[in-house]
Amino acid sequence: MDMHFDGKVVVVTGGSTGIGYSAARLFLEAGAATVYVTGRNGAKLSQAVSALGDKAVPVVADSAQIEDLEHLRARIEADGRKIDVLFANAGIAENNDIGTTDEALFDRIFDVNVKGVFYTVQVLLPVMRDGGNIVLTGSIVGNKGMERLSAYNASKAAVRSFARSFANDLKGRGIRVNTLSPGVTRTPIMENGLKMDEERIAGFEAYLKSASPIGRMAHPDEIAEAALFLASSKASYINGVELSVDGGFAQI
Repeated sequence: MDMHFDGKVVVVTGGSTGIGYSAARLFLEAGAATVYVTGRNGAKLSQAVSALGDKAVPVVADSAQIEDLEHLRARIEADGRKIDVLFANAGIAENNDIGTTDEALFDRIFDVNVKGVFYTVQVLLPVMRDGGNIVLTGSIVGNKGMERLSAYNASKAAVRSFARSFANDLKGRGIRVNTLSPGVTRTPIMENGLKMDEERIAGFEAYLKSASPIGRMAHPDEIAEAALFLASSKASYINGVELSVDGGFAQI
């Protein structure tokens, strides 16, 4: 599907690696004039933006910190730009066991995945163009309820709820809001967040061969393409939905 973002201004949070990085690259390839890319780690973000090229603008920001989001908004204002597309993608995943989950872990997940998504949208709305598009990154676990992930699962269910509410809240401005819910995707979050080693990742891949109709994990580009679709004019009558891009894993 041919999707054009010629001259558009895009913000991708959590764009140093994985789905966010793929989305930033694809938005640029589709003609975006500027893509603001955020990440918490300055070195990783600089490396990513260097590969993306001159039209990518790095902004070191933690989505859980409102002052960081305000800094991002101030940068966009100072550049004299308005956002056409906001891809609120930043998120974390960690295992937790019911009965032994400490408050710090719970707060960490909800601060980034719930508070971070809410305030990313709220803080950037003043620099969002009427008729623009917002895509939130959810997950199939918001519906599936996978074990040892209850806090993460619940945080992504909240994201799905935000899209429903925001679509109503922003209808007066003509801003569409949708949730993109990936299935199992091969990104660094497996090692960095879920602490999976290569043996466990290989075991999960083997499990998916029979458990998922498509029989494999997704490549980040496959998820990012769906984000571009939701943000494009091709999806002009799609609003408030959850698009599960999971190879059928949670659908059967």
